[in-house]
Amino acid sequence: MAKKKKSTLLTRLFGNRNKVTDFMTEEQLQSPGRLILKNFLHNRLGMIGLIVFLLIFLLVMIGPKFYTLDLSYQDNTQLNVPPGMNMMSIPDGMKHKVADISPGTTYGVGVDTDGNVYTWGYTKITETIDLKNIPEEVQNAKIVNVAAGYDHIVALDENGAIYVWGNRRLGQDMLPDKLQMAAAYGKNLGIKQIEASNQFSAAVTEDGELFLWGNGNQADIKVKKEYQGNIEKVALTARAYIALTKDGAVVYSGFQKDNALVRIPDGLDSGVVDIAASSNAVAAVKEDGTVVVWGTCTNGEKNVPAFESKPVELYGGRYHFTALMDDGEVISWGDNTHGQASVPASFNDKEIVTVYAGFYQNYAVTVDGDVETWGLKGYVCGTDDLGRDVFNRIINGGKVTMTVGAISVIIQLIIGIILGGLAGYFGGWVDNIIMRISEVVGGLPFLPFAMILSAIIGTRITAEQRMYLIMVVLGVLSWPGICHLIRAQIFSQREQEYVTAAKALGVREKNITLIRVASVFGVLGIVVNRFNVCLVAFNWQLDSADRYFPSISEVFLSIFIVTLIVTAYRFVCSKMPVLYEHPDFKDAH
Repeated sequence: MAKKKKSTLLTRLFGNRNKVTDFMTEEQLQSPGRLILKNFLHNRLGMIGLIVFLLIFLLVMIGPKFYTLDLSYQDNTQLNVPPGMNMMSIPDGMKHKVADISPGTTYGVGVDTDGNVYTWGYTKITETIDLKNIPEEVQNAKIVNVAAGYDHIVALDENGAIYVWGNRRLGQDMLPDKLQMAAAYGKNLGIKQIEASNQFSAAVTEDGELFLWGNGNQADIKVKKEYQGNIEKVALTARAYIALTKDGAVVYSGFQKDNALVRIPDGLDSGVVDIAASSNAVAAVKEDGTVVVWGTCTNGEKNVPAFESKPVELYGGRYHFTALMDDGEVISWGDNTHGQASVPASFNDKEIVTVYAGFYQNYAVTVDGDVETWGLKGYVCGTDDLGRDVFNRIINGGKVTMTVGAISVIIQLIIGIILGGLAGYFGGWVDNIIMRISEVVGGLPFLPFAMILSAIIGTRITAEQRMYLIMVVLGVLSWPGICHLIRAQIFSQREQEYVTAAKALGVREKNITLIRVASVFGVLGIVVNRFNVCLVAFNWQLDSADRYFPSISEVFLSIFIVTLIVTAYRFVCSKMPVLYEHPDFKDAH
């Protein structure tokens, strides 16, 4: 005997559809519910639609737990970014040959050990400016360092020449006279550090001289003479800078006075080994390993984690800091919106040589030359014109849409089933009244009605209460269709053969009416009571997180009770003689 193949969901969806079920097999299905379920499972389109719906439902209901939405959030560095996950996709030509990396707003720029420059990510600044269009003179030079700004890139070659491309309309490429003269005469000033920020850039020479250029209205780009020749390193914020001197002191060498960065904390006038800057804050590492952070710290920049080893290198992103410890460990802290402050646990097993950090990205180079990344890789659905993640907003908005739709459907089902049942069962003047009401409600245009209601209410209610009002309005205006369907079904059932047969057997109409009314009121009583309990326990005055919502067990218990009542009603009507006149006791009823 051939072994019977087991039917699976996949075979039902995509298997052979030519098999026809014979009449006797169909008759073996005693329950109409089982027949409906079987037919649905054999409906390929219906099953695919159900699976898609369930996936969307799970996405919008579970997704907000992981993708929280801040309605006030916007980011001017992430405007209109197209869908993609390539912000940290280092080109193959750079792998195992990394000389320098600098993360930009939505892109990255790097140089390999051969002096070749690469860009990746979303590099388009304007309709006409694209950072991936590397100037020919840069391609022909041997570049040793690169620095990514908001809208421009700075590069340094082996001869000390500086190149700038990208947005240059605000003076981003207007190098100081001394740098221009050195480039014109081929003189190498010994530049050891270049940095780029929001519309301005900086360079530090081996002799301790600091050069600043760019948009002077955006930031203080002047340097006091007494500090020239003693600068070891410079750290640029979005609109200011801090310098580290050769004798280990943190100083502000500019002329601004009203700035949080100018107010350098005590104890940083000596013994500082490294500094780094975020957009609005600066961090300094002292000889004993202490990290001091100051400035406008609104994103957790001051929440330096506890560590046992000492930081040897410090790096700054837009709102976060990253440090390389003397034992090879990497730590990050600050804003973690895009995971830029969450160092992967796998890094503990790798020997990190150096780290590059900026904006929302981090790159770590291992001793084997591998590049590990963490932070913002891109956006699944891109961003809007305010820099907001579209996918995040779709998920959180989808949850609201699903909730509004579900509640409004429940409301229309309750109203439609009750009124349709009453109209179909009693008929006559009850049916006429209900049908006239349904015609009036069905004729109301939803959109103008909602606009009028919104204008009347105005700002009297909160946004959350307005959402609940929409649920109610949708439910109240959408029940006529369900009502007509239920009414028609009841009318059709009254004309079935089993009803005629019951009457022929002596079923008394008043007894039928009594039991039907009793069962209907029994079911409705439970439903209404449950609904009332939910409304009372919901408590509109509480926060949404503290409000009561029926659990899954409560819902299933209510369904079980209603099903039990209906089953008992059917049993009484079909199996017990209470509806029939007993031949020996016809007058006893």
